[in-house]
Amino acid sequence: ARHKHQMDLLLETIYPWLEKRQNGYAGGNMFIYFSASQLKNEDFKGPDFYCTLDVSQEERKSWVVWEEGKSPDLIIELLSESTAQMDKTEKKLVYQNRLRVPEYFWYNPWQPEDIAGFSLLNGVYQPIKPDAQDRYISQQLQLALIRWQGIYCGIETIWLRWQTLEGELLPTQRELKIQAEAKANQAEVKAQKLAAKLREMGINPDDI
Repeated sequence: ARHKHQMDLLLETIYPWLEKRQNGYAGGNMFIYFSASQLKNEDFKGPDFYCTLDVSQEERKSWVVWEEGKSPDLIIELLSESTAQMDKTEKKLVYQNRLRVPEYFWYNPWQPEDIAGFSLLNGVYQPIKPDAQDRYISQQLQLALIRWQGIYCGIETIWLRWQTLEGELLPTQRELKIQAEAKANQAEVKAQKLAAKLREMGINPDDI
């Protein structure tokens, strides 16, 4: 379940960000087809998360490279005991040599220290070193991937999350709701203070 929750968290928070930009698509646990002979029964992978910029936002059942005209700009694989070895070797080589995905990250939701990022340089993946705040910066998206301690879907652990380069988390729907409620409460308190001040001045707020 944590594996799926982690994928959902990455997707849930990137969707509103992409909607504002109006030029990108993100998917999770969907097949990417990349056969040179344009066949869907060979050469496909199903990464946990991928994001592509400069494409339409229309819904897709899969990502077909020869129809879209490009590979995803970024792929993230979420490691598990059964997939870790393949994600770190075979899949990494496929993303590097066949799909030529500009950035590839992996993260183990059960072992947060097992995280790595790579960017394609002259056709070969070079490790992305974390910055001073221990963030992995995606040059493609101009966003940071951070390890965040908190609660999501009732589970408290260290989650992989998107953050702006300025340091703001891309919020979940729940966080957006809490922010909106806090804003409304602040506005209410402000209005009450103003009304009290007007009454002190002998003015009835209702007359204004």
